[in-house]
Amino acid sequence: MWNRKELKEKAKNAFKANYWKTVAVSILYLIVCGGSGLFNLKSGDSGSTDVSAWFNGLSQEEIIAIVLAVVGGIAAAGIISIIIKIFLLNPLEVGCQKFFKENAGFPAEFAELGAGFKKNYANVVLTILLRDVFLVLWTLLFIIPGVIKLYSYRMVPFIVAENPEIGATEAITKSREMMKGQKWDAFVLDLSFLGWIILSVLTAGILGIFYVYPYMFETNAELYLTLKEN
Repeated sequence: MWNRKELKEKAKNAFKANYWKTVAVSILYLIVCGGSGLFNLKSGDSGSTDVSAWFNGLSQEEIIAIVLAVVGGIAAAGIISIIIKIFLLNPLEVGCQKFFKENAGFPAEFAELGAGFKKNYANVVLTILLRDVFLVLWTLLFIIPGVIKLYSYRMVPFIVAENPEIGATEAITKSREMMKGQKWDAFVLDLSFLGWIILSVLTAGILGIFYVYPYMFETNAELYLTLKEN
């Protein structure tokens, strides 16, 4: 059994020992986590503009062509974002987790970020993709099963970072085994950062970038190492 207070204290010390690099990697990791939404279209305030006025004077064929072009553009943007998520952001997620894991023992270097690309890249891509697909499918059932599986698969990037040769289903199974009986405690661990997250919101995210998120990510790495030892 692990102690939440001790785990967080270890993470805090590791984070502070390599402060600026950990902050930089945390910013990258936040971008990676939100990467699937990078290409979302942002709707603006149309005010009193009448959209139908845009089509005045156009023939039916021209209107259809414009609509198809817009739909095609949105579909293309979605496909591009998915491709970037699968082949770039997912391996970067593995690299970020490798950085946090190594940083728990000694100040890690930025070179760890390339871990997902250096060895058995195709397997890394397949494993994280399979994890994401499983999470989506579980979430489609209901939200709660999706959240439970999110905790079950939590250690997959660490496992892949440490062993790029491991099979996709084996990595997911190993993560599930590591988190067996640990999901609630991990949830409480996450909940213990709620106060910090609220303070981060109150500071327009500044506290989160320079303290809270690096602290959280390093704590997650410490949790992996602790569960691995056990």
